Amino acid sequence: MKVITDEKKIDELLTRGVENVYPNKEALKKVLMSGRKIKLYLGIDPTGGILHLGHLVQFLKLKKFQDLGHEVVILIGDFTAQIGDPTDKQTTRKPLTHKQVVENAKGYKKQISKILDLKKLNMNFVHNAKWTNKLSPEDMLELASNFTVSNLLSRSMFQERLNTGREVHVHEFLYPIFQAYDAVTMDVDLQIGGNDQMFNMLAGRDLMRRKKHKEMFVLTTKLLVDPTGKKMGKTEGNMITLNDSANNIFGKIMSWPDSMIASGFEIFTGWDLNTLQIDSPRDQKMKLAHEVVKICQGEQAAREAEENFINTFQKKEIPVEMEEIKGQEGELVSEVLVKNKILSSKGEWRRLCEGNGVHDLEKNETIADQNLKIDGNLTLKIGKKRFIKITAK
Repeated sequence: MKVITDEKKIDELLTRGVENVYPNKEALKKVLMSGRKIKLYLGIDPTGGILHLGHLVQFLKLKKFQDLGHEVVILIGDFTAQIGDPTDKQTTRKPLTHKQVVENAKGYKKQISKILDLKKLNMNFVHNAKWTNKLSPEDMLELASNFTVSNLLSRSMFQERLNTGREVHVHEFLYPIFQAYDAVTMDVDLQIGGNDQMFNMLAGRDLMRRKKHKEMFVLTTKLLVDPTGKKMGKTEGNMITLNDSANNIFGKIMSWPDSMIASGFEIFTGWDLNTLQIDSPRDQKMKLAHEVVKICQGEQAAREAEENFINTFQKKEIPVEMEEIKGQEGELVSEVLVKNKILSSKGEWRRLCEGNGVHDLEKNETIADQNLKIDGNLTLKIGKKRFIKITAK
């Protein structure tokens, strides 16, 4: 595939939604403008079976590199996921077996195929257990000798843990070392990841210089964060997944605070943000929700989701922002509502169900089952005027 050197496309690629480029954007632009095909990769640890909008940011960036003719590699971290990336974690992750990791990754290609063209020759998948499990004790000693304890301890979350008396385990130190080894083994030119992955990716850049005397570029993307600064994802319970229905994706984006709109447009679309200023925040969110659903599921699904949202929420005057509570998978809905003081008792729940006073807004149906258990997120209308979101944990 011929490499495209369109300067306008390259400038947008290196600026829109990008937090940093190491060593700098100008150096990477020079390489991309030269017409040389580069090899870049994104690593994904299968700690769960569902990919989300945080991953979508990276996939959209990879798609632009793929369309320019560069070789794209997605690394499935079936070894590193067993360690668990300590980034932003205040406690040690629960270890996973290789069997669990492989099971988690089963649906990844199908989800990724919604964004990237997996049939193109410049698209590859690899697994890091293939080479990491071949390391001998002697190899491990040599690899570890390229890093210092002081450098690894400089990670902010390790410092936070130590300052509050929490443990940092040795295997967590090894995570950036093994991720660095991935980059060197694949001999890549560029690694892409969220800005929260900067430390791990720069470890790969340093090891590449030491082992291969090669300049590897690192591109970090901006994170989608809520108003408190927390990134959207599984840990925070505000995740939108690539497997969510079109209606769910649309509705969840419409529930975002206005402060997230500009960031959403920047990282998920190619829209000129200046053209949106004439619209109200609600209209802006409608356009953003439409675009994200379109990316994930196509134009028809986006149109239908928008129409469904208008019919369900706007025409019936259902509020976009509503009270949100959390519940465990398998827990009785009645218990969750009573525990969170939404209802006074299970008896009240029973009377509401018997009187057709509870509605599932996602499925657009009345709930009659008094023993209904949580099986995914729920958006409920209780009585005439109360609207509740239950987020499953």
